[in-house]
Amino acid sequence: MDFNVKKLAAGAGTLLSRAVQFTEEKLGQAEKTELDAHLENLLSKADCTKQWTEKIMKQTEVLLQPNPRNALIKCGETQKRIGTADRELIQTAATNFLTPLRNFIEGDYKTISRERKLLQIKRLDLDAAKTRLKKARVAEARAACEQELRITQSEFDRQAEITRLLLEGISSTHAHHLRCLNDFVEAQMTYYAQCYQYMLDLQKQLGSFPSTFLANNNQSSSTHMQSGPNSSMSTSPSLPAGSNIVVTSGFSELKASNGSRKARVLYDYDAANSSELSLLADEVITVYSLPGMDSDWLMGERGNQTGKVPITYLELLN
Repeated sequence: MDFNVKKLAAGAGTLLSRAVQFTEEKLGQAEKTELDAHLENLLSKADCTKQWTEKIMKQTEVLLQPNPRNALIKCGETQKRIGTADRELIQTAATNFLTPLRNFIEGDYKTISRERKLLQIKRLDLDAAKTRLKKARVAEARAACEQELRITQSEFDRQAEITRLLLEGISSTHAHHLRCLNDFVEAQMTYYAQCYQYMLDLQKQLGSFPSTFLANNNQSSSTHMQSGPNSSMSTSPSLPAGSNIVVTSGFSELKASNGSRKARVLYDYDAANSSELSLLADEVITVYSLPGMDSDWLMGERGNQTGKVPITYLELLN
């Protein structure tokens, strides 16, 4: 019995010693052994993994709430139908629009280009023959040059006629291109009409759920909106609807001082790009301003992670 009492007393003493050490470290009154950078990085990664795992679990649980009418399956089937319509649009556009245009570039226009080059050659031959005739002084030479001129003129005229007929066919090509464009627009109209009808059908199916389920679903959606708005935009993220949060002058003072402060995150925030920092509600981060930054943003630090954060999602701490 005495042994157990002594063991409990020793354990309590150890806990008290640890608490005192931890408190004094926080107050800067005791020495703290710093962990190496690699270990700190591993700890930071573990914390981040835990936070995002909890977030994934929470969001998935909301998504997979009891659904007596298999709403997720119906949504998935609708998306599959939209995907099929999308593939049909791509195939129709390729067959009725892109292929005819490509055939013109790789077929008719190549023929036109070839005949134009040949016309250029015949014109050069004709002009050279004219030049030689002008320079001829002897009668026999002039007769030979005149004969050559008649031949080159005839060849040029024939090639010019061939080229002209091909170029005149461009008008029918324009009409054909217009028909192809019309087919493409009709295919798009069909696609959008199908998508609208599919989503309309899905809306009707979801609207037929029991009222009790709809009430629970709306409540979950409301809770989710309060916990964190969708923040895919990179400019001035908006607060949740109905929020009366006012940005205090503390942010202006922070920007003016060029110092850093601790801030509590009010809502979850998903970074829109690599320059931003994703946030989780209630976590505490370090924030500061950089010269030239937009007035709606600050730089945030969490461990070895750094990125822009919107000030509307933050509450400065004293």
